[in-house]
Amino acid sequence: MHTTTHQCQRRRRPRDPGSTLVEIVIAIALIGIIVVPTLAAMGALIRVSTTSREAANIETVLLNVADRINRAPTNECDYTAYAQAAVVTHGWSASDVVVGHQYYDVVTDTWTTGPAGAAACPASGNRPLLVKLVTLTVTSPQADISRSVKVVKSDI
Repeated sequence: MHTTTHQCQRRRRPRDPGSTLVEIVIAIALIGIIVVPTLAAMGALIRVSTTSREAANIETVLLNVADRINRAPTNECDYTAYAQAAVVTHGWSASDVVVGHQYYDVVTDTWTTGPAGAAACPASGNRPLLVKLVTLTVTSPQADISRSVKVVKSDI
């Protein structure tokens, strides 16, 4: 038997000199140029998304409040309870809605506010063909977004 022995020749690799301080500083600077604006953009995106979600919630609540006012009886002179009930059903506080009441005075040709507790009616009370203007302002629970709408009520 004849055996040959092969010796593996090892190639010498050049020695790894490592990274210099300048290369490390440049790499960190490049990462900073890319990462910092990306994080800032993501933060702005989150803020915009949160604001959009709150605005959509406000619009939904405001539409529900206006709907309740529209469906309320026309013989009412104060629609605050209807508005507050609509806001509370969304889990918000009754103080998140402000209701303004006025009625149209045909004699003076102006919108007028009646007495407390019956602001959408004159002191003499509700009467046929009375036109009422109910201004609804809903503010988000975080108090950073507010929207308003006006609803006209009458039995005309």
